[in-house]
Amino acid sequence: MLQAQLPRRGFLAALTALAICLSGSAPEASAQAAYPTKPIKFIVPYAVGGLPDVVIRNVGLRLGERLQQPIVVENKPGAGGVAAAEALRTSPPDGYTFIFSDAAMLSIAPHIFKNLPYDAAKDFRPVSYVGRAPNFVVVSGDFPAKSFAEFVARAKEQPGTITCGSSGVGSLHHLTLELMQKSLGIKVLHVPFRGSGQSVPALLGGQITCLLASLAPLVAAVADGRVRILAVAGTNPTSVAPNVPPIGAAMNGFDSAFVLGVLARREVPDEIVNKLSSEIAIVLKEPAIINAFTKQGVEAIGGGPAEYEKALAVDAKQMAEAIKLGNLKSE
Repeated sequence: MLQAQLPRRGFLAALTALAICLSGSAPEASAQAAYPTKPIKFIVPYAVGGLPDVVIRNVGLRLGERLQQPIVVENKPGAGGVAAAEALRTSPPDGYTFIFSDAAMLSIAPHIFKNLPYDAAKDFRPVSYVGRAPNFVVVSGDFPAKSFAEFVARAKEQPGTITCGSSGVGSLHHLTLELMQKSLGIKVLHVPFRGSGQSVPALLGGQITCLLASLAPLVAAVADGRVRILAVAGTNPTSVAPNVPPIGAAMNGFDSAFVLGVLARREVPDEIVNKLSSEIAIVLKEPAIINAFTKQGVEAIGGGPAEYEKALAVDAKQMAEAIKLGNLKSE
């Protein structure tokens, strides 16, 4: 009887091929499993020091350690997130470039700007629902109203005399203010600024008496009594300021909060999206990250693509209604 004999090198090659077949893997799959193999970039559509910038830098430190690759943050402010969105849209869909932002570029910009160079639904896909930052109604420390109910009563008695600042026309703060006026039957004088970097100093300097803002830029001023938080702009309390009462049912289910998350090019593979999402979720469960978020006025969430997509849909619907109330026109 003759027995076929393979050369040792041929035998080892055949054995390797058999192992690949049995495991269902392939060289391409192994390469994907090794992701990432180079630095990952997050584009932020705001200046350095803004809330999204601070949040992603906190997350990025731990995320980079887990993935064993550097996390690069690139700030591209301007035009309601258009510059950042275009930078992502024209980047390679290889899973190494993402956007980290609030939802304004998806839910507000399409109503404000004509001929956007991107289509959010077609060009981008949700990756991770990182957190939400509620907005608050705050007044200067010497403002007569000590509660939100007193604030509303004063606004009704003296319509148009309370000056209330926002981060600009068409900002979430502005839209929240428009909804407040409509829901509560009050009239205040809206004073737009270019971001909280201008609006908070204006409140502290006495240029305005009321402000819609997230917690992060107000922490020091609240601590020393220069400003007073009257209410969280929504229907429910928030874990970042549990003792602050919500405006309540008058907001008709509207919760004014920055929905913070990660977006990718639509073509980025599911394997990469799911891996990055799961790694971010792990980071967001760490006590140190949760504590840092709370100090910045952000509720850590760590939701996956489906949860983020749902949150974005709710935000888009609310913003469309608020924009209609504010009678804002596209530019």
